Amino acid sequence: MSAEPVVRSLLENDLYKFTMWQALLHSHPGAHAEYAFFCRNRPAYPLAELQAEVDAELDRLCTLTFSTDELAYLRGLRFLKSDFVDFLSVFRFQRRFVRTQVDGEHLRVVASGPLVHVMAFEIFVLYIVNELYFRRLPADASILATARQRLQAKIAFLQAERAALASTGEPFVFFDFGLRRRYSGAWHEEVVRTLARELPDHFRGTSNVHFARTLGLTPIGTMAHEYLQAYQAFGFRLRDFQKAALEGWVQEYRGDLGIALTDVVGMDAFLADFDLYFAKLFDGLRHDSGDPVVWAEKALRHYETLHIDPKSKRLVFSDGLNLPRAVDLYRRFRGRVLTAYGIGTDLSNDTPHPALNVVMKILSCNGQPVAKLSDSAGKTLCEDQTFLAYLRQVFKHPVVTQ
Repeated sequence: MSAEPVVRSLLENDLYKFTMWQALLHSHPGAHAEYAFFCRNRPAYPLAELQAEVDAELDRLCTLTFSTDELAYLRGLRFLKSDFVDFLSVFRFQRRFVRTQVDGEHLRVVASGPLVHVMAFEIFVLYIVNELYFRRLPADASILATARQRLQAKIAFLQAERAALASTGEPFVFFDFGLRRRYSGAWHEEVVRTLARELPDHFRGTSNVHFARTLGLTPIGTMAHEYLQAYQAFGFRLRDFQKAALEGWVQEYRGDLGIALTDVVGMDAFLADFDLYFAKLFDGLRHDSGDPVVWAEKALRHYETLHIDPKSKRLVFSDGLNLPRAVDLYRRFRGRVLTAYGIGTDLSNDTPHPALNVVMKILSCNGQPVAKLSDSAGKTLCEDQTFLAYLRQVFKHPVVTQ
């Protein structure tokens, strides 16, 4: 009997893929881009062994379409526009735009073609590789038994802290951001169902749009690095690409989806562009690299310098979090600023098997290299070292080492 397909629905994607997709379809429909898959840590066996299975899953992915019910759900999200949902109603992934290859023990997956066709491959490729990888590892009953014990320990931890986490009128709230690196679709769904049932005061939603629809949860997400990186190649002066990207977002969503990502060229360079205009228009900021406390303190000082009350804004933390770390951050900043926490792998893939650290990043757009200058060591990704050096020079970004 063949294994169940990994991808169950085209709606099983992160919300920010849809929001970026709409914005870029409206603003730069003719752009072309290339994305590539990488594994940052050492797997238990070479990922190259999965090539044939990944190819089979990609073949199947390219046969899927959005159902009538799924399109109706998307139309009900006030920030998605009718013409974008009409586009999705006829959208189908094109197999010619994605290919796999083997480089020694490494699996390489490259998506190259029109940006509005290839950008949506990312999350599917990541969780296809993840699930196929873990299917080959020992899967006796003890694996999920341990995962359930760990999940219950997380729930017990928050329940024990419940009074302290809700006493100020600013309750501790967190979201599931675990789609891309989950252990399996079935386990991910069990985790989300359990959190929604056991922690309704704290668990407020998921980035997984399919789960949001089927489980009656709030879909969560705004923008990712690729949105801002693409603007490095859209003809603006490089120094101005962040301001152009933020302005494009404001014009597209006009007050909705107001959390801005800060670390494409580092927090300091972001704040230099995040002037009074943007600081008033956006509801808050998202952290995804560097020391979260240092980052948050910089954000609070910036708001205060602009004479904006930080208590009216929200900081979203989403970099490698677990619940104890998130609660520590909540306690530190409670009463100073609203906060929220996106937790991924620690929820969706906390099993005895070490998780894969896989990413699929945009490398070029319109024939030009693009890059992210991370505030964390090991997260900067660019295959053109000349462009990377130029980007560092323009934004005065130091090389981050361990």
